Amino acid sequence: MRLTPSAHTDSFCRDRLPPGDQWPRLVFDLPELHYPDRLNAATVLLDETTARLGPERPCLRSPHETWTYGEVLARANRIAHVLTAELGVVPGNRVLLRGPNTPWLAACWLGVLKAGAVAVATMPMLRRGELDKITDRARPTVALCDERLLEELPPALPVVAYGTERAELAERCARHPATFADVPTAADDVALLAFTSGTTGTPKATMHFHRDLLAIADTFSRHVLRPTPDDVFCGTPPLAFTFGLGGLLVFPLRAGASVLLLDRATPRELASVVAEQAVTVLFTAPTAYRAILGSGDGPLLAGVRRAVSAGEALPAAVAERYRDVVGSPLIDGIGSTEMLHVFISAAGDDARPGFTGKVVPGFRAAVLDADGRPVPDGTPGRLAVQGPTGCRYLGDPRQAGYVRDGWNITGDTYVREPDGYFRFVARSDDMIVSSGYNIAAPEVEEVLLTHPDVEECAVVGTPDPDRGAVVTAFVVLRPGVAPGPQVVHALQEHAKAVAAPYKYPRRVRFLEALPRSAGGKLQRYLLRERRRG
Repeated sequence: MRLTPSAHTDSFCRDRLPPGDQWPRLVFDLPELHYPDRLNAATVLLDETTARLGPERPCLRSPHETWTYGEVLARANRIAHVLTAELGVVPGNRVLLRGPNTPWLAACWLGVLKAGAVAVATMPMLRRGELDKITDRARPTVALCDERLLEELPPALPVVAYGTERAELAERCARHPATFADVPTAADDVALLAFTSGTTGTPKATMHFHRDLLAIADTFSRHVLRPTPDDVFCGTPPLAFTFGLGGLLVFPLRAGASVLLLDRATPRELASVVAEQAVTVLFTAPTAYRAILGSGDGPLLAGVRRAVSAGEALPAAVAERYRDVVGSPLIDGIGSTEMLHVFISAAGDDARPGFTGKVVPGFRAAVLDADGRPVPDGTPGRLAVQGPTGCRYLGDPRQAGYVRDGWNITGDTYVREPDGYFRFVARSDDMIVSSGYNIAAPEVEEVLLTHPDVEECAVVGTPDPDRGAVVTAFVVLRPGVAPGPQVVHALQEHAKAVAAPYKYPRRVRFLEALPRSAGGKLQRYLLRERRRG
């Protein structure tokens, strides 16, 4: 695999790219996907957009303030100065970012890229043990952290707090000019490490280039969303999720639009904000749309021009009800952290309830059997994808499992119809997708096993009408501990304290022994069948 000479002084990421024979085949079928060899994504998204449309346009909003493109540019430049001049960050160093969705977090992400560093954004709900795994893998030089979330960070990692004009980062920024000479990174220099949980519970870091960030905007956003500079984006996915990074930062900036960033919002709060702030492009999970419709707040979304649903399968009933109540179709889509964003979708009259959609322009998709051969239309098989983006795990032997014969094997079972529409059937592994969150069952098991009352446990996902699936734990208690509601509550609170709260088991069932094969292998399918029964 031929790569452009890197601008990274620290070669950590490039040294850990997969072997060339394990790369997916990259395709650049659209003319807009042919980028120059030297490319800094932040320069294109922020500096060039500001120059094209003017510095006075609104860019990053919160419920309390609005930063114009010129103001965001100045802040991102000053952050880049702080990173390089005061914190010793050199091109290729990793910078950990921690915080909820705010203008400050977005400006930090842009400043990191301008400095030629690699952004490692993390979920704000992660706890110390989870952050330790990420820092062990990414080896960040410094962290920029919301001042409300400092406690869980590893003590050995240098940290600068942000969030207000009185926070340390703002005070440091005040000492620097509003201009910065962005590092002329290579188009195939790594810009971010995005972590995704595998079925083993051990996090995998996916590496994405500067050109990848533009590619997702020039495929899904350009050809399906079709945003304009007058659009107002909003949504619930964290910027640490690539679904949120694309929908709530990359796409609006590429179009010169503005984005309303929310720290947090319940479905009812989200619907109210959408109506009050005249949001026109919305990103959230099917669970939220279902809740909004169920509460009677669906009419509040009438002004939304493009409502995107991703993160989990969109039930046909939700899509149909949304169209009936709101008057426009939902945009379903499937993407992955490995591919960076959505690669199958449909909008407007092309949206069909019960189907994810068609291949997004710029990508290719096929449904394959276990031997990697295409199956006939109408036959379930493994979804395989190629495009301008693709899976590149950071020094991880699991690369060979995700990429087969040049295809990205997503882990989803799909059916392709003769007219080119793709229909989701099921996940192909043990990943639990609940309310849009990917939860690795073994990771939850590890947490429960640290409770003194637990002898053995197994976790599976079970169907739920509101969340798509919920984490269900089957627990064998140690001798002398009697099962009951108090134990259930204790285990749930323990899980919330040790891991991100969304991972806790909402259902707990007690067994005398876990089902195992003659060889001692846990038979999860029997647990799923038991729960259904």
